[in-house]
Amino acid sequence: MNNYHFIAIGGAVMHNLALALVQKGYHVTGSDDEIYEPSRTRLEKAGILPEKLGWYPEKIHSNLDGIILGMHARIDNPELIRAQELGIPVFSFPEFIYNQSQDKKRVVIAGSHGKTSITSMILHVLKDQGVDFDYLVGAQIDGFELMVRLSDAPVIVIEGDEYLTSPIDRTPKFFHYHHDIALVSGIAWDHFNVFPDFEDYKVQFSKLMDMTPENGKLIYCEVDSLVKSAAEKSTTLGQKIPYQAHPAKIQDGKTYLITSQGKVEIGIFGDHNLQNLQGALYTCEALGIHKEQFYQSIQTFKGAAKRQEILAKGKTGILFRDFAHAPSKLKATVHAVKNQFPERRLIAVQELHTYSSLNKSFLPNYAHSMDQADVAVIYLNPHAVALKKLELMDEATLREGFKRKDLILFTESAALKEFLLSQDYSNSNLLLMSSGNYDNLDLEPLKAKFQSHEA
Repeated sequence: MNNYHFIAIGGAVMHNLALALVQKGYHVTGSDDEIYEPSRTRLEKAGILPEKLGWYPEKIHSNLDGIILGMHARIDNPELIRAQELGIPVFSFPEFIYNQSQDKKRVVIAGSHGKTSITSMILHVLKDQGVDFDYLVGAQIDGFELMVRLSDAPVIVIEGDEYLTSPIDRTPKFFHYHHDIALVSGIAWDHFNVFPDFEDYKVQFSKLMDMTPENGKLIYCEVDSLVKSAAEKSTTLGQKIPYQAHPAKIQDGKTYLITSQGKVEIGIFGDHNLQNLQGALYTCEALGIHKEQFYQSIQTFKGAAKRQEILAKGKTGILFRDFAHAPSKLKATVHAVKNQFPERRLIAVQELHTYSSLNKSFLPNYAHSMDQADVAVIYLNPHAVALKKLELMDEATLREGFKRKDLILFTESAALKEFLLSQDYSNSNLLLMSSGNYDNLDLEPLKAKFQSHEA
């Protein structure tokens, strides 16, 4: 029987991988010093929740087939040290995914933005078309119980991020998958704390492109000048396939693809999503899906969680939630919502939550990213700033950074909530953007405001 121990089992992908191995019939144990919901309940239901929090070297024994090491663990983790002493193989999760998929066709979706949306579209179409496939995606997707599946399927679709692999491997995760097909959606400086030098950040994507094998495919977004330049300079002997936004038109707040079969209504919108869709189409074609099949299936795609997600809808207003936090994502999302509903007032709220976004020297990258919002609001929590040992920026600094003189700043969740509830949402959209949750802001009263304007 396969026997694996997870160090830092509580992470989003880590606990999903653990659950996927339980489904495969493997024996799984794990440890962590913090486990939050929904990981806790899901691990408990599967019977693999650690009895107590913390690290216990006695859990590491010579009968283990391997250790799966999460990024949350430190290099001096006592369980890791014990495993190294015993000579037990230690895998990061990307290394383990490759270990389990060497005989499959491996598709890696990469890019500073759009990769979760593109991966979600591909998975939705493949599932709708009855294709047998494995996957690894960085978000919970509608219609998929887990974020990971490992089986005997001949194909695996992987959302490959450029973040560091593990405490003992400081290279990007996406190098470890050894792709047959790679898609690169965009390059925009992110992970400022890990890649303080933009040139070094760009190099990682060039290396990924160069890894495309001779019989493989490199699908890339030529609208992004950095991606286009890197792809054109790439030394890969594989086939290079550039893409742009899929032709479409907006009518009465709805987006229709323009195809050779006529108009096809879809549930997503915005230039970035139309680029993502075209990339997903080319990837699906590389996996044997015909265009007609793709168009048939994409009509029922509702979007990835927290990606232009509709939380509430009224007669003349929508409450959107989006994961956008990097400058390019922020700008694209604000533009998409305003462009889709040009007649409606747009209130855009951005929580500065990541290390990069809270860093004063990174702030100029946000210039003009909220220009298209009628009301632009920034929320930041002084506690989060203190935890990251950064300087708390004031309203004047933020207004200069965003190049927006009427920017409104809130540093208390209660004050933000009061402001948002005081707004009139007739003929208005509210866009909440963050990789956090505004310090557990209760969204139910806001949803109710929109729903009270229902037709």
